[in-house]
Amino acid sequence: MGRYTGPVCRLCRQIGDKLFLKGDRCYAKCPLERRRRPPGMHVARRRKMSDYGLRLREKQKAKYIYGLLENQFRRYVETARRQTGETGQALLRLLERRLDNVVFRLGFADSRRQARQLVRHGHILVNGKKVDIPSYLVRVGDTITWQESSRQLPMAQAVAQNGPKREVPAWLSLEREHLTGKVLSLPQPADLDVQIDTRLIVEFYSR
Repeated sequence: MGRYTGPVCRLCRQIGDKLFLKGDRCYAKCPLERRRRPPGMHVARRRKMSDYGLRLREKQKAKYIYGLLENQFRRYVETARRQTGETGQALLRLLERRLDNVVFRLGFADSRRQARQLVRHGHILVNGKKVDIPSYLVRVGDTITWQESSRQLPMAQAVAQNGPKREVPAWLSLEREHLTGKVLSLPQPADLDVQIDTRLIVEFYSR
């Protein structure tokens, strides 16, 4: 199955929570605030979920937020299991270190979908070299900046002149004037603003 390309607001209604997939519009005109019921013609109300349904919903929620396919997400879970420490925290650290997510966190893009497009189109440099792979995992000390020829794009100029629209997390730093970000450390649970219960995700893949 390919990547979902339909209306992303349906995904928020399906999960029953804001996933902030459309950037600024999620704060201004959110269909979820008007229609809390799931998408579909004949859905009257939400039924009480089973334990399996709760775990499935949390897994789907994380997939939608980071824009991943099932096989990609499963590989991240398997990689997190092989690392030391708590599997759920290791999973979130891997997801946060994706280049498209870092571009979004630095405020270079309004959404992760937009950030993925910037990376794929070659607008982003890592340590001075073009990286067009959204899943590239950044490391401590890496610098992320714009291609010289891309610095005149409206979204780049908006950051340079007005700063990012969202607060940059503590594990990253941003030099606004130079449009350059740096990875200061690995992301910690306290630095993450995504409301995901990773325990349910680990339990889903452990069944």
